Amino acid sequence: MHQEYQFMAEFNLPEDLSEEFFELLPYQETVINKYLAQGKLVNYALSLDNARMWAIFSANSEVEVLEMLREFPLTRFMEVHISLLSSYTTLSVAAPNFSLN
Repeated sequence: MHQEYQFMAEFNLPEDLSEEFFELLPYQETVINKYLAQGKLVNYALSLDNARMWAIFSANSEVEVLEMLREFPLTRFMEVHISLLSSYTTLSVAAPNFSLN
């Protein structure tokens, strides 16, 4: 049985963002949506103003996170640091229940 852990990937964007970087943003979103749908990506944030990006992954190991990051088109432009999280708490927003009455 595999244990899943949460890992935070923190990215430093390059100082000069190229046209190629911006052209790859839609492809990045496609990969993000894929991993969100699979439950492998828990949280994702990008701040162009601060040249930072953050992602929280649910994975069995850091190696698994690195394998997923290889699919992100923008990873090659950035420095990344991965941390195993000891704790990760989030507010889960549930959809309201529908009444059949």
